[in-house]
Amino acid sequence: MHITGGCHCGAIRYQADVDPTRAAVCHCTDCQVLSGGPFRVVIRAAPDSFRITAGTPRVYTKIAESGNAREQAFCDQCGSSLYATSPGPEPRVYTLRIGSIDQRAELHPAVEIWTRSRLRWLDELPAVPKVDQQLPG
Repeated sequence: MHITGGCHCGAIRYQADVDPTRAAVCHCTDCQVLSGGPFRVVIRAAPDSFRITAGTPRVYTKIAESGNAREQAFCDQCGSSLYATSPGPEPRVYTLRIGSIDQRAELHPAVEIWTRSRLRWLDELPAVPKVDQQLPG
């Protein structure tokens, strides 16, 4: 599947090909902290398909829980998280942040990973009231 994506402010745009059956929910503590949420939903770009089409992301290198160096790319204007990859020359594997993909509604997670770090209260979400508006007060 060919996808396009970019940051919230539009300064950075990209395109890639992905296998829509390979989306994953990552519960690792790095994804929790870097996303500011309880997990992050990701999908890998097909080899040699990822291309930045506008702008230049800023890159922060983090040593992951696995011990591997991971480049975390984001927009330095709006802060949107875009992808992670290993440092070094191409070809590299790009793990895209589904929230930055235009076709994100078509990408349903097929697996949850790093579940030992999964926040247990996520099991309670089906019982939490749902509203289509901002929190009151």
